[in-house]
Amino acid sequence: MRVVTLEEAREQLNDLLASVLQGENVVIRTKQGMVQLTAMLAARPRQFGSARGMVTLGEDFDAPLEDFPPYMS
Repeated sequence: MRVVTLEEAREQLNDLLASVLQGENVVIRTKQGMVQLTAMLAARPRQFGSARGMVTLGEDFDAPLEDFPPYMS
């Protein structure tokens, strides 16, 4: 684990980010407390149609609801 001051972090931000992306733990020490830099995995791009076949609609999907007529006036 690498601990640096806020001033050091400002000067070495690119190096610290590269270290975090390689799996190293980096902690920044400030007057108010400590902060840990953590890498996050990039989100996968969404694929169109990936849920195809997972949802089915009944034959009466668009039929009028029995309880709905009082609200139609």
